[in-house]
Amino acid sequence: MRLLFVFLPVLIFGQSSFITQMEYASLLYKNPRGIGCHKCHGLKGEGKLIATYKDKGVLKEFRAPAINKLSYSEFASNINKSLPGMPKYYLTEGEIKALFFYLQQVNLEDENATK
Repeated sequence: MRLLFVFLPVLIFGQSSFITQMEYASLLYKNPRGIGCHKCHGLKGEGKLIATYKDKGVLKEFRAPAINKLSYSEFASNINKSLPGMPKYYLTEGEIKALFFYLQQVNLEDENATK
């Protein structure tokens, strides 16, 4: 599996048409390093409730934020940070660009479908 992620960028951005940029980005969003972004952030990056719990008798929620409306600089600067509840992926710049591209595309397709 690791070998696949090593060669996919070469195949995508090289002259090969083995896999499209969107297919690569979708695969990366759904399994970047063992757990997919969609598990917490939703299929389109809309954010998602992860858990509810009680803290000192008060019901609380743990939510993953929406990431589909962030600018590229906001997205890129936060993705590799150590944030509460967020796994650290150590993504490359190319992988970050692919993930951002994916979110932009799926949300654009969604907007176009509702018009």
